[in-house]
Amino acid sequence: MKKSSFLIAGKHAVTEALKNSNRRVLKVFLTEDSKKKLNKNNENHELLKDIKLFYKTNKELDRLCSKEQISHQGLIAEIEHLEKKNLKDFINSIENKKEITLASLEQVTDPRNIGSIIRTAASFNIDGLIVKERIFPSESKLLYKSASGCMEHVNIFEVSNINTTLKYLKTKNFWVCGFDRNGKKDFTQHDWKGNNILLFGSEGYGLKYHTLQNSDFLLKIHINKKVESLNISNSAAVVFHYINYLKQEKIS
Repeated sequence: MKKSSFLIAGKHAVTEALKNSNRRVLKVFLTEDSKKKLNKNNENHELLKDIKLFYKTNKELDRLCSKEQISHQGLIAEIEHLEKKNLKDFINSIENKKEITLASLEQVTDPRNIGSIIRTAASFNIDGLIVKERIFPSESKLLYKSASGCMEHVNIFEVSNINTTLKYLKTKNFWVCGFDRNGKKDFTQHDWKGNNILLFGSEGYGLKYHTLQNSDFLLKIHINKKVESLNISNSAAVVFHYINYLKQEKIS
């Protein structure tokens, strides 16, 4: 079956898509100047070999991004989706591994926030991100732009139901750690061990009741009392960095 195609924009998003042998890039729309920069910065990669190129002016590229109003940096590509990753297959493949960390998003819909979370997940070695298939903006230019190329480097698991997925993962020896402003203790005081799912809800509503019930631990991030809350992508970054730090400490 033929996969649907869509446009992404931005230097990092397009460059990393071109580098990914599993990603099919159908066309690249670019300026003469952006081609020179792309070739100069990637001398060891024939990134544009066998790719259909369409030379455009910056104004013409602007029109392709007019709806999202994002900076294309002289590069836009038409790409196909990667093969969807199956969560159960992934779990079976890491059955004997310890200290696997997955993150899960519930009702987080802003593509800029999701993209930033994906970028942070790649930066701090999170093993995968679980999202609800129906609301995941998988063809958003904003998502790819915010992810800054990291859509090519993170395991994304699209599922039909978050709570059903959490219940399944608990049978596979994962702890579900929900982050909520009413959490019982700061996440740095938690005894991080074993396999964990870091569960984040939307900024406006937090985690739903049934999701809270499926959490083994409810944790919070201590912040200045004068500040109501952190942006969801900032919260994830704080937690991801800390978890990665603990893992690196154990290795060293």
